[in-house]
Amino acid sequence: MNQVNKNYINGKWQESRGGTKFKSINPADTTDEIGTYQRSTVEDVNLAFSAAESVRKSWSSIPATQRGELLFKAANILEKRLEKVAAMLTREMGKTFTEAKGEVLRGLQLLQFYGGEGWRMTGTTFPSGKQGRLLLTLREPLGVVCILTPWNFPFVIPLWKIGPALVYGNTVVFKPANLTPQCGLELTRIIDEAGFPHGVFNFITGTSSELGDALVTHPAVNGISFTGSCATGAKIALKASGRRPKLQLEMGGQNPLIVMEDADLDQATDIAINGSFWSTGQKCTATGRIIVQEKVHKEFAELMVKKTKNLRVGNGMDTETQVGPMVSEEQLEMVLDYVEVGKKEGAKLLCGGGRLEGKKYDKGYFIEPTIFGEVKPKMRIAQEEVFGPFVCILKAKDLQEALDIANDSRYGLSGAICTRETKNVLKFVREIGVGLVHVNNSTAGAEPHVPFGGMKDSTSYFREMGRTAIEFFTQYKTVYMDAT
Repeated sequence: MNQVNKNYINGKWQESRGGTKFKSINPADTTDEIGTYQRSTVEDVNLAFSAAESVRKSWSSIPATQRGELLFKAANILEKRLEKVAAMLTREMGKTFTEAKGEVLRGLQLLQFYGGEGWRMTGTTFPSGKQGRLLLTLREPLGVVCILTPWNFPFVIPLWKIGPALVYGNTVVFKPANLTPQCGLELTRIIDEAGFPHGVFNFITGTSSELGDALVTHPAVNGISFTGSCATGAKIALKASGRRPKLQLEMGGQNPLIVMEDADLDQATDIAINGSFWSTGQKCTATGRIIVQEKVHKEFAELMVKKTKNLRVGNGMDTETQVGPMVSEEQLEMVLDYVEVGKKEGAKLLCGGGRLEGKKYDKGYFIEPTIFGEVKPKMRIAQEEVFGPFVCILKAKDLQEALDIANDSRYGLSGAICTRETKNVLKFVREIGVGLVHVNNSTAGAEPHVPFGGMKDSTSYFREMGRTAIEFFTQYKTVYMDAT
């Protein structure tokens, strides 16, 4: 039965004030409708912010340890539902069940980590130049924060924003991507059952094109945390500039993997396939460019193509599947367009490049994992984020040229190197212009207790996850205390 799902505002499940409905479908089987959701209006946005604003002061006055306990309760609820939520994630977004389960597990870890932050939210004392004065800083919440998240990690990215926002004393208005509303709904149900006070957390569904301006310009907004494309991030920054809320923007990447001639090529190709094709390449940290030293370029490319042709594409719930569907027809067509761009630019299609057909694929958005060779650094396919199972192989004579190619990008999210030489590692770590540096592992992947974020156009420079999240979700209050 196709259930009609509601918004969650001020602790109540409610239909949109005047909005229509939209559906979420399974990208592996478009005849499978997951549910119907509210296509919310600006009035719904206003109601959500009004609720968040009304309890802002009372929520921030609750001891941080008690706020953290509610996150621990949410973690306990999620732990009992882990398999169910992971299966739902695969059904709605398309990634393999193994990957979905890993994502939900990471969400559980984040709830546990930020639950503990209730005991670690501290200020700092300083020596004063005046005798007898106590000089210190406090951390106070921003107030009301707006959380806007993408469809590619529809469970864990919301949690790595919502967890710290709540434990540090903020109230939240959350709008998930309209391609994955059910994931946001499941998260909201967990928060509701954990017993957060009404109004502290509010959830609405709908399209960014209709709600975006209202969400980022509302008078109650003190902070905006967004993950998505550079184009959308730039629009948010421009729209919000009149009110100047605090902005946390994590955006795209065209992430390089450098393979040196001393690398273990069997390991390097496995790392490249992981970064390029797992999650169907739909990661901001996915490998988009593989820069291979000349001496091993041909051998690497041949082995990479051989392994890629053996990848099993299919429904993410099939235990044999390694690469699931694209999330939507639009995303699939975008990747196919880049295949044509690559051909016109003179790159050589080494494998893939087409939509998969046949009984197993005709009801879904399936595409062959795609590799282009003979790619030049300035080609569009090497400069733009494709966001699919699509990777370019480039050639470099040495590490310095490889680094020059890697850094010749507007993006600076993630980068990796495969090498056995310590001197190569040290040079790479020093000179690669990215925020996430990987050595002998994939460009994709992050742990919950350390900072996550990029450089250049990939970021607004507030890091996410770990204790670093406190830098965005709180503000300093400096206290000068003298005796009477």
